[in-house]
Amino acid sequence: QVQLVESGGGLVQPGGSLRLSCAASGSIFRINNMGWYRQAPGKERELVAVITSVGISNYADSVKGRFTISRDNAKNTVHLQMNSLKPGDTAVYYCHADILRSGTYSQTRYWGKGTLVTVSS
Repeated sequence: QVQLVESGGGLVQPGGSLRLSCAASGSIFRINNMGWYRQAPGKERELVAVITSVGISNYADSVKGRFTISRDNAKNTVHLQMNSLKPGDTAVYYCHADILRSGTYSQTRYWGKGTLVTVSS
C-alpha cells in the first residue's frame, strides 16, 4: 500500500506565509509527478502546482510568483511554500503523487487526505 500524508496547514493572516509538506510511504518503486491541488468551499478542485521527477515545475496563474513547489526525491516528499497569502487562497490543499509501485507496470495517482489553509484576519 501507499500513503500520502500532508502537514503544515493552518490559519494565517493575509500577507503571511505557510509551508505545506507531503510525505509518500509504502511499496514505492518510483514517483513521477508530484503536486498540489486545492478545493475551496463551493468550488471545484483546481491544480495549484506540479513538479516532475527532474524538478520541472508548473503553476496555476493565480499563484505564480507567490508559491514555490519543491521535492526531495530521497525522502519521497513534496513541499509547497506559500507566500503573500490572500483570502482567496483559503481551501483544503491536497497533495498527489503519480507512483509506480514495486512489482507493477503502470503508475497510479495517489492522494493525501488534505490539509486546511485558512487566510483571514
